[in-house]
Amino acid sequence: MNKILILDFGSQVTQLIGRRLRELNVYCEIYPYDKVPALDESVKGVILSGSPCSVRDANAPQVDLGLFKGKLPLLGICYGAQYIAHRCGGRVEGSVAREYGRAMLYVVRPDSPLMQGVSPHSQVWMSHGDTISALPEGAEVIASTPDVANAAYQIAGEQTYAVQFHPEVFHTAEGSRILSNFALGICGLAGDWTPDSFIETTVAALRAQIGSDQVILGLSGGVDSTVAGVLLNKAIGHQLTCIFVNNGLLRKNEFEDVLESYRDMGLNVVGADASKEFLSELAGVTDPETKRKIIGRLFVETFDKYAKQIENARWLAQGTIYPDVIESAGIPGIASKIKSHHNVGGLPEKMNLRIVEPLRMLFKDEVRRVGRALGIKEELVGRHPFPGPSLAVRILGDITEEKLRILRDADDIFIRGLRKYDCTGMGFPSASDPRVMAENLYDAIWQAGVVLLPVKSVGVMGDERTYECPVALRAVVSTDAMTADWFRFPYDFLADISNEIINKVRGVNRVVYDISSKPPATIEWE
Repeated sequence: MNKILILDFGSQVTQLIGRRLRELNVYCEIYPYDKVPALDESVKGVILSGSPCSVRDANAPQVDLGLFKGKLPLLGICYGAQYIAHRCGGRVEGSVAREYGRAMLYVVRPDSPLMQGVSPHSQVWMSHGDTISALPEGAEVIASTPDVANAAYQIAGEQTYAVQFHPEVFHTAEGSRILSNFALGICGLAGDWTPDSFIETTVAALRAQIGSDQVILGLSGGVDSTVAGVLLNKAIGHQLTCIFVNNGLLRKNEFEDVLESYRDMGLNVVGADASKEFLSELAGVTDPETKRKIIGRLFVETFDKYAKQIENARWLAQGTIYPDVIESAGIPGIASKIKSHHNVGGLPEKMNLRIVEPLRMLFKDEVRRVGRALGIKEELVGRHPFPGPSLAVRILGDITEEKLRILRDADDIFIRGLRKYDCTGMGFPSASDPRVMAENLYDAIWQAGVVLLPVKSVGVMGDERTYECPVALRAVVSTDAMTADWFRFPYDFLADISNEIINKVRGVNRVVYDISSKPPATIEWE
């Protein structure tokens, strides 16, 4: 498959380059700068990302430009632009007028292939301390800002381009146009990488990879594992067995409802109810990290017990997606590993199963697009992310059956309320597909839930004084969960939900709304 190769020098927004290209239906792959894959005929262009480093540093990340410069279309972004200039005889210096944030770009060469159709003046996003003070021989300026003369340049006689700003971020008004000019125009890609084409090629690849072997998949009820399950089922049918573990910490009626949905889709799914074992071992545990470790260990033990009952199983399927792969790889000394993902590396080696990850090269929004193309119901495709430890990280303190009842009932009212509230015409884009407008609040939100707080507060119900628990509502908008902002609810919705929770959920007398963004807070409280 034809593609663009993105070399990551540690920028926090490298993933966005890939996302923007995928939105153009252009297939691309991201690799650390020091792990350049073989450049076969499928690679039609190369992009060098930004970086927190300076090209002037002694230990600055470096790549051999001779591998592709002058041979393939090349685009340097921020650090990438400075690196090309620095290595090709130009000069990069510490800037007196550093640029961070919005800047106005003035196109100097509208006839440049990179600037075709770009407005003469448009907003871009800068994030750099160094500046290119002198271009390499044969290079010419194609765009400038008031403070940075060499904001974009090209090298004559070859398809080498560079921009000092970040076309991949939302704040660069015509960034998609610039990336489209590079990918579709300069690299000559067709923009034909669609969900349907992905399904067709992946199904064929899975059949060739798996053969007649049996495959086991752990379903969670989430989008990734659901789409992976349906895709595998399309490829190998009865050779797939899915296991859905009930850890006793799921939402109200979730185990039964999700299990029924999976069976309705024709999946061969086993329901593993281990709720008593989980709650027994969690009794009295208050430390959040200890909770996570107990839940993780018991999940593996439960999954392994049921997996052993499946004869001739040779493969373990996982819903790993591309951000998991990128973040788990990291770039030592430059980009810290954000977190270790349970999907990458998989269940214990003692299971002696090979790993198959059909969604490994997809971003979350692409997984949803593939799910829709597979005919999966919208209520599953557009489902909010849910933490692996489930409600255990939304009960602060120890976990009891009574606390689970309170949280489940309050959460059920909140989520049902989000789905019922008609927000047509309010201008909220859908969180799962920003190209369409949301019809209800649930679809406008990336993730929502209720947190049970480990305190009690005084209240009055009727003529009686109460001393009961407060709950916190949490709802955020995001694109990838790495950053998130709290959702601006209509006041009437918050008033109605607060009244309904307090009136119907025994044990709650106060409702608060968390208006913290990430960072500095996190989406979950534990």
